[in-house]
Amino acid sequence: MDDRAQQDQQAGSGTTNEGSLWGGRFAGGPSPALEALSRSTHFDWRLAHHDLDGSRAHARVLHGAGLLSDDERDGLLAGLDELARRVTSGELRPRPQDEDVHGALEGALLEVVGAELGGRLRAGRSRNDQIATLFKVFLRDHARVVAGLLLDLVEADADQAERHLGAIMPGRTHLQHAQPVLLSHHLLAHAWPLLRDVARLRDWDARVAAESPYGSGALAGTSLGLDPEAVAHDLGFTGSVANSIDGTAARDFVAELAFVLAMVGVDVSRQAEEIILWATREFGFVTLDDGYSTGSSIMPQKKNPDIAELARGKAGRMVGNLAGLLATLKALPLAYNRDLQEDKEPVFDSVDTLEVLLPAFTGQVATLRFHTDRMAELAPQGFSLATDVAEWLVREGVPFREAHEISGACVRRCEELGVDLPDLTDAQFAELDPRLTPGVRSVLTVEGSVASRDARGGTAPARVAEQLAELRAAVAEHRAWLG
Repeated sequence: MDDRAQQDQQAGSGTTNEGSLWGGRFAGGPSPALEALSRSTHFDWRLAHHDLDGSRAHARVLHGAGLLSDDERDGLLAGLDELARRVTSGELRPRPQDEDVHGALEGALLEVVGAELGGRLRAGRSRNDQIATLFKVFLRDHARVVAGLLLDLVEADADQAERHLGAIMPGRTHLQHAQPVLLSHHLLAHAWPLLRDVARLRDWDARVAAESPYGSGALAGTSLGLDPEAVAHDLGFTGSVANSIDGTAARDFVAELAFVLAMVGVDVSRQAEEIILWATREFGFVTLDDGYSTGSSIMPQKKNPDIAELARGKAGRMVGNLAGLLATLKALPLAYNRDLQEDKEPVFDSVDTLEVLLPAFTGQVATLRFHTDRMAELAPQGFSLATDVAEWLVREGVPFREAHEISGACVRRCEELGVDLPDLTDAQFAELDPRLTPGVRSVLTVEGSVASRDARGGTAPARVAEQLAELRAAVAEHRAWLG
């Protein structure tokens, strides 16, 4: 029998389930099959430091309620600090018989401070409110990590936009040539959704995750005169939950974060898809940096956009994590059910995925080499200035319905002649409609087209410069929230 098993016996707990927090009511221990199914230390051990933080806060409120003396409180806090040291060093790991992180740490605490003192810490709390609380703390911490990584990516897009102010590219709808836009405008169009993702994380933190479930007990609260608000503030929450059943049973904070993380994956994936296209020879818009691309095991000429492809693939994985979590939650009666053991691995996986993916994707974006000559060459092709012709006619007093038809007729004539709009002669324009005077040539350049889009949100250089400043101010405000 090892030391921790001896401590269990000396505590007189009557447990038949070493390594767990229950067992006295049972004449025998669980079957090996049940033990294997119930065990969660392989994924919840990452919560160990958060569990210890909760235990420190709990020891303090037990003391405040008169259930621990000063010496007992200090002894427990010293023991918990020792466990924290051992967890950090790797000296303390869960044993095969430990059911979960809570049982593993309680067993270790009994070993450090003795069964009598260590056994006092469990009063007034349940694994149900324990796990809901420390899981929230963990997710709040990592939501901030993800937010910081997102801001790094936003700044990489903004830096590329600033380096290429004035560069023009073909804007597309339906992946077909539509209208010329600034490359900077296009890059910032990827940055704004990422900033909204950061705002979603902040909103999630303030609205869903800021209340502590601690003090809810198994489901009905505590009768020992403890102070849930004190524990909440000790752990960095704004307050405690108003309803103990909700505190132990609700997992909307997990599901909503899983959605935000999946949305991040989707937003990154959309930019990834464009990088994949842009790096093809057919587009030729970018060259990938050697440090952020891979080669082929058989074709020596290849430079593959693996980071972008992995981003695209991992987005599907994060969407799947969200769908699986919602399926787990959809029919659970109140309050706690063991199904909720399944709430952790999906969101842990999404967090881990983004914390690895985002730095690589940011590096890829930051090191892209843009071929602005190629973009400028393609910008006017595909009759992308046709809308400018129609809008010029509107400014000349022509109803847009007519202007649209006239501009379409110009495109049809160009297709017949095998030329583009600027190649039509003044006579050919006048033949199509006498209102197409030589003044129409003022809008038949990509520079003129882009400059004319000068309303807020447009692609005109002045508006894009303003947009870039606005985005950088938003990044700075989010950075201040991160602290």
